[in-house]
Amino acid sequence: MGLLSNRVERSEIKAGDHIYTYRAVFAYSHHGIFVGGSKVVHFTPRHDANSSTETSANSYEEKYDLPSSCPTFPDCGFRQPNSGVVLTCLDCFLRNGSLYSFEYGVTPSVFLAKVRGGTCTTAMPDPPETVIHRAMYLLQNGFGNYDVFQNNCEDFALYCKTGLLIVERSGVGRSGQASSVVGAPLAALLSSPLKLLMPSPIGVATVTAGMYCMSRYATDIGVRSDVIKVAVEELAENLGWGEGGDKEEDNGVTDQLIVM
Repeated sequence: MGLLSNRVERSEIKAGDHIYTYRAVFAYSHHGIFVGGSKVVHFTPRHDANSSTETSANSYEEKYDLPSSCPTFPDCGFRQPNSGVVLTCLDCFLRNGSLYSFEYGVTPSVFLAKVRGGTCTTAMPDPPETVIHRAMYLLQNGFGNYDVFQNNCEDFALYCKTGLLIVERSGVGRSGQASSVVGAPLAALLSSPLKLLMPSPIGVATVTAGMYCMSRYATDIGVRSDVIKVAVEELAENLGWGEGGDKEEDNGVTDQLIVM
């Protein structure tokens, strides 16, 4: 894997790996945890058991309609009622897209060199067996309500790999994609006054790109100070999730998080 692409072959991935693929002509990426046996656990906008339609989710990951039947695996598409965590085969996860591997423990220089967010983190991963345990536990118990900026598929995979949870839920989540969406306009805004000092368009573009990368780095879970390690068995209690993985209203994170 290099600076421009984390693309891998199927034979290269191992159980417990964080994988992703691009959707809508590289407009965004969809993330999951490979659990072995050509199976992937990933997080999507949930299906309401009391409705035939999927609950609304922002256009970032708007449609994850699974095939009505999978010719390879009978249990492909398994999910608990009212849960967005789903088990599918690798083929259905990729949907004819290419396979990429998310990188962990990268150096700050490598992180900043990545042009696109949602491909790596400076945080270190936990052992594969711990990662798989978290993914399978959340498959049975849910991961709360899907939110494009605070609780999306990348957030799910990052939690499974690291066990890190953001204490304050009011800002951008762990997702590198979400921080990129926020960071790009912020960088452009902050660099605008510098146009008076930098008549060259190249200079302005360079400063904007630098601020964009720094804004992504500042929200990376490997350097943030508002993250804490939480056992997956205590995740619902700490976040105040109700039955079926829903977050109870006005609860947020409890004062005393149970640390793993």
